[in-house]
Amino acid sequence: MGTIKKLPDAEFDIMKVIWANKAPVTTSIIMQQLGSERSWKAQTVVSLMLRLAKRGFVRSEKNGKENLYFPLIEKNDYLNFETSDFIERFHGNSFTSLVARLYDGNKIKDIDLDQLTKWLKEKKE
Repeated sequence: MGTIKKLPDAEFDIMKVIWANKAPVTTSIIMQQLGSERSWKAQTVVSLMLRLAKRGFVRSEKNGKENLYFPLIEKNDYLNFETSDFIERFHGNSFTSLVARLYDGNKIKDIDLDQLTKWLKEKKE
């Protein structure tokens, strides 16, 4: 696997559909699960799939008139990349800064902190 690059929102939405379904995934599956929500035409999905293939996120195989798409990058690998990038860029690689921002913004409640404390204790042991 090469270097992972950040995906634009539209391509990330498609990857979420691909990761949520058993490979291979077709354009019609993506259209059923995402096309109407995003008001996309089939050609838009095809264009986005070509971009994802060029970026190394999927590979395609021709099956008659239809292309079959297989993920090349696992969801957890991409989420790890995005999370690390976010913490590095916005919090100087400080987990404490991230948690403090979430707490100050009322995104983390006291019960969440209790669960986080428990999780940290388990990781430390």
